[in-house]
Amino acid sequence: MSGPLAGLKVVEMQGLGPAPLAGQFLADLGADVVLVTRKSGPDDPTDINNRGKRSVALNLKAPEGVEAALTLIRSADVLIEGFRPGVMERMGLGPDDCHAVNPGLVFARMTGWGQDGPWAQTAGHDINYLGLTGFLHAIGPGDGPPPPPLNIGADYGGGTMFLLFGIMAALFERQTSGKGQVVDAAMVDGASAMMGLIHTFIARGQWSETRGANLLDGGAPFYRTYECADGKFFAVGPLEPQFHAELVRLAGLPEDHLATQMSTGDWPARRDAYAKVFRQKTRDEWAAIFEGSDACATPVMTWSEAPKHPHMAARGTFTEVDGVTQAAPAPRFSRSTPADPVAPPAPGADTETVLTELGFDAGQIAKLRDAGVLT
Repeated sequence: MSGPLAGLKVVEMQGLGPAPLAGQFLADLGADVVLVTRKSGPDDPTDINNRGKRSVALNLKAPEGVEAALTLIRSADVLIEGFRPGVMERMGLGPDDCHAVNPGLVFARMTGWGQDGPWAQTAGHDINYLGLTGFLHAIGPGDGPPPPPLNIGADYGGGTMFLLFGIMAALFERQTSGKGQVVDAAMVDGASAMMGLIHTFIARGQWSETRGANLLDGGAPFYRTYECADGKFFAVGPLEPQFHAELVRLAGLPEDHLATQMSTGDWPARRDAYAKVFRQKTRDEWAAIFEGSDACATPVMTWSEAPKHPHMAARGTFTEVDGVTQAAPAPRFSRSTPADPVAPPAPGADTETVLTELGFDAGQIAKLRDAGVLT
């Protein structure tokens, strides 16, 4: 392993969404991430969130499978799980069980609603968690319903990133206390925490609860997307006066807009005027006009176009592993350079190797396999 997290040992319980992405990021940066999966299976190079990990298949309904998992956890620094509250406890792998064999373990729990509260046991997805935070209400056009923003805001922004932040904070604290602890990462908490700037605007009376009427929600004519002559789109975002002046100059917009940029009463008419201007040229024609400028105006690329854009290509933001295009490890480091990503393992592919490292001999492994513990 190489990268700044080389030497960090992580056990990840198989799950969906933000927890696997957290494990991927840790593996990308050099951690030894062992994924505990339910059963063995074939290779799947498209399973990007499991790249760089090792995979062990255990039957956790069998006492011997739980004991094998605890043996694995005994030598780990971090455990990641994304089940509903109580599931790990019922399997005999809750925080008390794990800390009994490894007091220094960081037990990282990922849920949508959190480990407690009236909705803790309720099912949900990104759109539901965003709905409860105020986030979802704030996006989309004023004359339509809020759109589903993929699953970035709660799952990955409020979930994965805050889970990782909690893990790193707990590992840092462990250097002083010598003790592990439980990290309760709830997507509703993380998504809410990301809205500090919006809460500031609200407190200052600078944000309306009407969608599409504010500085950052498409209300401002200089912070939204516009359709071009070819049906493709352009993203415009020059908030600062000097950058807005560049937009006005290069797009041929009226110069009197410079002095009244923040005149909200003028915004509706200007949105229409700007839309007419951008429909006069294709996306790539506008891209050529704004190339190298500070107008904060950029083409909206499709998934297939993004890796080919000159800037993205120059930085190597995307990579290809076994024919599958995916993001390269991020962020970047001046010394601790992570290795290039490798394909995800087949589920259960590393079971015998990992158990051997833990001290199981060939006879014990064969016995576990015959008993249906190794799936």
